[in-house]
Amino acid sequence: MITRRALLANGSFALASLVASKGALAQAVQYAQYQAEWAQNYDAATRTRIERIDTPILSPQTLAATEEMISRYADVVARGGWGRVPDERLGLGSRSPSVVALRRRLIMSGDLEPAAGASDVYDSFVEAAVRRVQNRHGLTPTGALNTSTIVSLNVPADVRLQQLELNVVRLRAYSGNLGDRYVIVNIPAATVEAVEAGTVVSRHAAGVGKIDRPSPIFNSRITEINFNPTWTVPASIIRRDLIPLMQQNPSYLADNRIRILTHQGQEIAPEAVDWFSDEATRYVFRQDPGGEFNSLGFVRINMPNTEQVYMHDTPARGIFGDDFRFVSSGCVRIQSVRELVVWLLAQEQGWDRARIDETFRSGERIDVRLSQNVNNYWTYITAWATPDGTVQFRDDIYERDGIAGVPVARAPGSEDG
Repeated sequence: MITRRALLANGSFALASLVASKGALAQAVQYAQYQAEWAQNYDAATRTRIERIDTPILSPQTLAATEEMISRYADVVARGGWGRVPDERLGLGSRSPSVVALRRRLIMSGDLEPAAGASDVYDSFVEAAVRRVQNRHGLTPTGALNTSTIVSLNVPADVRLQQLELNVVRLRAYSGNLGDRYVIVNIPAATVEAVEAGTVVSRHAAGVGKIDRPSPIFNSRITEINFNPTWTVPASIIRRDLIPLMQQNPSYLADNRIRILTHQGQEIAPEAVDWFSDEATRYVFRQDPGGEFNSLGFVRINMPNTEQVYMHDTPARGIFGDDFRFVSSGCVRIQSVRELVVWLLAQEQGWDRARIDETFRSGERIDVRLSQNVNNYWTYITAWATPDGTVQFRDDIYERDGIAGVPVARAPGSEDG
């Protein structure tokens, strides 16, 4: 009996044993093609699954891997780089000459094995390779060739090399002792890592600053956890957002449980304020606690800094499923923030998971000072490699790289996409 694996591993022998006529040969070739498709569907998923990496982005291992990747990319550039992918949306089962160009591009970047061939069919090998590319560029891994994936693939190899060379300098700046326990915010990737003993213990999707309200780059220490906090609206948001919202909808403050206070603490009714002047900027606007509606959600994580930013929960958790998570006014919103809080308070007596869960549920306003502050690094890394040989790229959201050709993300629905 000829097994599927034997037929694929030794095609000429298997075909010879099946061939007795031209008709039989045609049937054998058709059968082999069918089995090859079966093998792709089975093998591609297992080979290209990206394991969760526990190496911190700020670590000697990441630095070494990125330095090695620079050598690889320099070799690709020396050999002429890679071609462009045609601007054609494709998916599993598509047949097009563009698939041939896509295969060549995926092979050049190491996302597709050369043995996958040069077929014009968008098969499961290609789909898995595209999914890998999407993972490496911080995109939703659909496996379909969409606009954002085409843009990422069409960045020339020499531009990616420059990006790696720039970011290895940034990584070296963090090559010293960062502490035994620390938190990393990588702004372009919109991610947060909690690190202990050189290992990532939790990684979180994040919402970071908008293009015109960027999250700052700084080092600090996490000093305090505020459970069920109130939110005092920053002056910049009063001017940019709150006043225009009240002009359009006079019930906005009441709907969102935001109170107007004088600096002496006296409450003022919204209808007593002239919203078509700058009068509102003279007052304090404070939102009541409540995780389901308060802009800070159930918890705020404080660290001293001149920019007056912090990390926090959010009631708008749908953003964490988006590719574009540049949505805040500079602070950082954290997915699954409870897990980070449990880790931050792990060394605080009496603050186990059960008490933290109960405090979330109770709605009680409690502030907890950390007995041992935790180092916190807000960074801007747009290109890096991991020890498994995977290279990661992110858009230069705030245009800090200064490299022509590096993509700059735009909000969905904006004029330039």
